[in-house]
Amino acid sequence: MAFVITSPCLNEKSAECVEVCPVDCIEEGKDMFYIDPDVCIDCGACEAACPVEAIYMEEEVPEEEEKYIDLNRQFFG
Repeated sequence: MAFVITSPCLNEKSAECVEVCPVDCIEEGKDMFYIDPDVCIDCGACEAACPVEAIYMEEEVPEEEEKYIDLNRQFFG
């Protein structure tokens, strides 16, 4: 299980999540940040730091945001 960044991050890119991640699994993309699911240790630091509430545990991603699960995986593909 990993955390997933969803649509509220689009064009936001505050980067608080990057600063608090202890394993550096968050990378900046063109329009938003992405979490590498193979590196994420599920600590939740990024979720708590996100000012736009864009980060969810994978199993808690709202249905309308589920496409971001695949987008995060594809970014690191």
